[in-house]
Amino acid sequence: MLSFFYKVACLAFLSTLNWGTSFAQIIDLESENPYKKVFVDTDNFGPSYLKILEKAYPKIKSDTIRLSVLHDLAYYWHTRNLGTAMKFVKEGLGQSIEQHHVIWEGRFMVTQGAVLLRMEKLDSAEVVLNEARAKVAKRDLAFLNTQLGYVYERRGRLDKATDYAEISLRLGKELRDRKAIALAYSDLSNLFWKQSKAETGLEYALKSLEIFEEIGITDLDYDFTLYVAGNNYLSLKEYEKAKQYYEHALIIGERYGFYNNLSDIYISLLDLYVYLNTYQEAEEAGANAVKYAKMLSNDFLLMRSWLSIGKMNIQRGDYTLAIKNLHKSIDIATEDFGDGFYLAQAYEGLGRAYAGNHDYQQAYKAMAEYDRLKAQIFTAEADQRTSLLRTELDLADKEGQILHQESLISRQKTRQTLFIIIAILMLLLLLLSYQAIANNVRKNRLLQKQNNDKEFLIMEIHHRVKNNLEMVSSLLSLHAAQIKDKLVSDAMLESQHRVLSMAMIHQKLYTGKHLASIEMKDYFENLLDYTVDAFGMVGQVAIEIDMPELELDVDAATPIGLIVNELVTNSLKYAFPDHREGKITVGLHKIADIFQLKVIDDGVGFTAGDEVAGTGFGTQLIALLTKQLDGKMNLKTSQGTSVSIQFQIEKAA
Repeated sequence: MLSFFYKVACLAFLSTLNWGTSFAQIIDLESENPYKKVFVDTDNFGPSYLKILEKAYPKIKSDTIRLSVLHDLAYYWHTRNLGTAMKFVKEGLGQSIEQHHVIWEGRFMVTQGAVLLRMEKLDSAEVVLNEARAKVAKRDLAFLNTQLGYVYERRGRLDKATDYAEISLRLGKELRDRKAIALAYSDLSNLFWKQSKAETGLEYALKSLEIFEEIGITDLDYDFTLYVAGNNYLSLKEYEKAKQYYEHALIIGERYGFYNNLSDIYISLLDLYVYLNTYQEAEEAGANAVKYAKMLSNDFLLMRSWLSIGKMNIQRGDYTLAIKNLHKSIDIATEDFGDGFYLAQAYEGLGRAYAGNHDYQQAYKAMAEYDRLKAQIFTAEADQRTSLLRTELDLADKEGQILHQESLISRQKTRQTLFIIIAILMLLLLLLSYQAIANNVRKNRLLQKQNNDKEFLIMEIHHRVKNNLEMVSSLLSLHAAQIKDKLVSDAMLESQHRVLSMAMIHQKLYTGKHLASIEMKDYFENLLDYTVDAFGMVGQVAIEIDMPELELDVDAATPIGLIVNELVTNSLKYAFPDHREGKITVGLHKIADIFQLKVIDDGVGFTAGDEVAGTGFGTQLIALLTKQLDGKMNLKTSQGTSVSIQFQIEKAA
């Protein structure tokens, strides 16, 4: 007895020591980065890491880090207990909404969708995931689409699920997110396996595992991918390979407590042991599959566990027990189960079990339901299954052979008549569809022609406006050449530059990619090259355009172009006297919803006591245009002249 208590005390001490060490490895509240993220910064936390996170997260001061820990709690609890996971999801949603963290709110909504999915609330999961799309960052969209793919997979819509997996793969490649790429390959592997394309499925599974291992992540998704690779090997009848991958997946699942993966793996191991005729191991695997499904409270896994146990009973010839276990599977599924892939297998097994027990009426009903469900996922096989069942009835029940034959012939005729009616209706539908498509094609061609005509007219208008403005500019230039008064002549030339700045905008509109917007960087380059050349200061004054490519509509581009023209003209006229060399920098940047225009020269500048040169019209024009943009101007005159204008444009492209 003393020895027993001594062992218990030692185990308790070692457990406490291990828990403390794990705590320090994950959470260090004194550190600048107090949280070593699960499966990213560390994977050495043992089976109690969720308890460690649960105890520590309320003490973390940083909102972002606390929400990160809370999110990991919610996500990884869904591998052990769905109710607990949902509790942390709701807590995380509450905190992120209260703190106005929209990105974190979106992430918690994605996790909420994942939990709802595994609670068999497929419609609710889809609604939440679609609502989250507008709140998450782009880097989170791949995982969001993965969860939507799972929703459609559970509904038996493998085509739609494949579409979402391909979207996730495309996003992962675009963002160079190798984890997202690996997860997408894993999902595609599972979908190809479900469509009986195991060779292709195996290729994607091995690609996924290679990426996971290169980036050193052995998390829930890596564990699932090992299981999927095993499934593909099993379908290819490479039993030893399948067993190796299942056993590897078991080690990871048991280490971290991934109950959902463990149930999946034991279900497939059960099927493997049945193929190998090792029924004792198969029974143990079935018991473990049921155990983990119940621990997780996941009806989907529980249904599949009883399905595999029922199929094992059929293989052993125990049809009565098979019927009982398959009915358990179907009862758990309920009418709104959604996943026709596994439900069809359950009804197929039930039909075989009833046939084995010589209850052919029930067998026929089960196989009919199997055919209906199978047709929803792949192609209808009703005739083949009916013919097979009819043969089994003929061989097994000789006394009712004539009655069965007459009944089947009658049903076959009814089906043939129904098929003929359906074929005629389908033909009519195809004809109507063809006519509708042809009409739509004609309408689309007409609309395209109208659009092309309108685009041509708009381009022609801009072209003519540009020509007219250039003509006005030329008239101003000719007029200025005849005026002897230098002030008047200069004013005429400045007006010419203003008109040309507007002409350039219309030129950009009809020569650019878009008829409604202008790329401002290229526009500034052309405008300022012309202005420097017009003043004869090429080589004396350098122009630098410090801005990214940015498109604005014509209503915004026109006043901005005039402002830049005035500011650069002023700099060229007054900032570089006596052939002084210098540089003018022009930049336009967008920060959030605010645009900031800067024109900076390194010329002589001026002080408050300097006499203002010129007529002052340019300054008035800049002020009016800034007011038109509802902007605010800031002038600095130390070490040259710097003009900064901030404004907001609602229709910026």
